[in-house]
Amino acid sequence: MKKIISTKNAPAAIGPYSQANFANGILYISGQIPVDPATNELVEGIENETHQVMKNLQAILTEAGMTFKNVVKATIFLKDMGDFAAVNEVYASYLEEGTYPARETVQVSRLPKDVDVEISMIAHQE
Repeated sequence: MKKIISTKNAPAAIGPYSQANFANGILYISGQIPVDPATNELVEGIENETHQVMKNLQAILTEAGMTFKNVVKATIFLKDMGDFAAVNEVYASYLEEGTYPARETVQVSRLPKDVDVEISMIAHQE
C-alpha cells in the first residue's frame, strides 16, 4: 500500500502527480524544479536553482522521516550539459561522502516552466 507524502515546504505539484509516494520502504520523489515554496516563484542562476531544487528534495525527505543518506538513486535533468560542473558541485554539497546515491545526468531539450535543472530521487528507509 502506498502513502502520499506532501509538504508545504516544497512546491505543490503542477500536474496530476504527488510530491512523493512511499511504498514498501521506498520513497519515490517526483522531479523537483527551482520553485521557492514560500513565494511560488522560480529562482534564477544555475547555482541558485540547484540549491532550491535540493532544498525542495530535502523538505520532502524530511516529511518522510528521511535524509539524503537514505537516497539510493537520483536523476538529474539539465537543459544545458554545460551546467554540469556547477550543478554537480552544489548537488555534492548536500551529500555526505560515502553515502552517494547511484545517479545519471541527462540533457533534455525542455523542462517544466523552462527551468534549467530538475532532479528526482528514490530513497530507502532502513
